[in-house]
Amino acid sequence: MTEHTDVRIETDSMGDRPIPNTAYYGIQTQRATENFPISGLKPLSTYVDACVLIKKATAIANGKLDCIPQDISHAIIQAADEVLEGQLRDQFVVDVYQAGAGTSHHMNVNEVLANRALELLGDTKGNYKRVSPNDHVNYGQSTNDVIPTAIRIGGLLALDRALYPALEAAIATLNAKADDFQDVVKSGRTHLQDAVPVRVGEGFRAWSYILMDHRDRIRRAADYLMILGLGGSATGTGLNTHPQYRHRVADVLAELMDKPIMAAAHPMAAMQSMASFVAVSGTVRNLAQDLAKISHDLRLLDSGPKTGFKELQLPAVQPGSSIMPGKYNPVMAEMTSMVCFQVMGYDSAIALCGQAGQLELNVMMPLIAYNLIHSIELMGNTIAALTEKCLAGITVNRDRCLAYAEGSLALVTALNTHIGYLNAAAVAKESLETGKSLRELVLEKGLMDKATLASVLDLEKMSKIQGT
Repeated sequence: MTEHTDVRIETDSMGDRPIPNTAYYGIQTQRATENFPISGLKPLSTYVDACVLIKKATAIANGKLDCIPQDISHAIIQAADEVLEGQLRDQFVVDVYQAGAGTSHHMNVNEVLANRALELLGDTKGNYKRVSPNDHVNYGQSTNDVIPTAIRIGGLLALDRALYPALEAAIATLNAKADDFQDVVKSGRTHLQDAVPVRVGEGFRAWSYILMDHRDRIRRAADYLMILGLGGSATGTGLNTHPQYRHRVADVLAELMDKPIMAAAHPMAAMQSMASFVAVSGTVRNLAQDLAKISHDLRLLDSGPKTGFKELQLPAVQPGSSIMPGKYNPVMAEMTSMVCFQVMGYDSAIALCGQAGQLELNVMMPLIAYNLIHSIELMGNTIAALTEKCLAGITVNRDRCLAYAEGSLALVTALNTHIGYLNAAAVAKESLETGKSLRELVLEKGLMDKATLASVLDLEKMSKIQGT
């Protein structure tokens, strides 16, 4: 390594490259930025955290096993802590679409930590004879076991930071709205046609149960993210690692993350198979599908204000039109639908990547990493925004709901067991043709007495979920 005023010259097996003296990344990162000017997308912050957490854990484990000098171990740990606290974040620069398996990003992490460790030891950046990205920061490791582990750790971090808290807040908000609207009866609708009445509150309660179910499914799938192949090295055999390293580093990560993380029974399996990522992505996709349906329902029930359903009133958060004054659109629900569609697309790409490995390695991991972590974070951010700016402020148009419920021909369903299906169908047909109400026609025809009819067509009773 040769230093000049503004640059230092670093050397690798392919030759030399000038590196800005201000840069903490090194020559391999520089080559990657030259090779992959693809999307402008840089690694997600959560993914960087995951990689750096792994490097901290490996430095701790390798230091305790006397695989690297203690002073270097401590310097790497301190450098990792600084990055985890938010420093040097602009030094992780390799495009998301990069060399297969993620070697470019992996070396970016190794170089940044090595160069910061050098400074902490009183040395200069680029003096890799003192602290090497490969021989020290990456001791006993390979891209092939680090990157699948980083996807696992990154997924767990994203779930804890973004998705789980957002889901809990949404569930609580929906349950509160369910309580508020429990006494409001509206017309049910199937096939977008009138159906028997339901309670607005029970609709919100159903949405909360749907989200709870998805939360639990995601948690069960995420359990498999805590089984690590770290320590498998290049092909799963653990070449160049200490015999105790694989289990020791898993224990360190378990302590750092306060999770029951463990070493895989067979590291080669954990390194080759992307099934855990595909499974978690699938559960997030399923959440997106139901959340999209909920957002569509919200938009439909808010349609109007004069010519639509307008049974619900969603909060107006911004003007809706550049030409029509006074127009407000259900923008939060619209945004939610689009995010859900994006997450479904990400899942399709993850599934394709998951089956695209060969032999000891799947080289499509960079895309899996970005799509999985981004999907989780997108869903978390979206649900949080939808809850705060839409769900929490929803009100109900009680008069509109009651009018639709009272006017629904589907009320005739309750008459089946009293006057028979054919008589009920005839009454419904005549009501539609004449505009007379069901109640009026039943009494006119003497099919039921007034008291019995009032009891049978009691909207409160009809809309109560049976067995509750």
